[in-house]
Amino acid sequence: MIEPDPSATRRVVFQYLVPVHVEVEDGLVVCVTIIDETPVRDPSLVEGDAGYLPEAVAAADDGQPWPSWRFGY
Repeated sequence: MIEPDPSATRRVVFQYLVPVHVEVEDGLVVCVTIIDETPVRDPSLVEGDAGYLPEAVAAADDGQPWPSWRFGY
């Protein structure tokens, strides 16, 4: 197994707005669906080297279809 060199690791965390569908029953949130097919727009850096942000966004937004993520029942 090849071990990556920790000094070469480039970790970048960013955030951006995506559509979210929230289901509420009797005043309680019962399900949240994140529709993760939206192109990355206006990302903001959360953690890491800002110089790598354009490369990270390009890797995250490479045109592949992503599923929606669902939490709840």
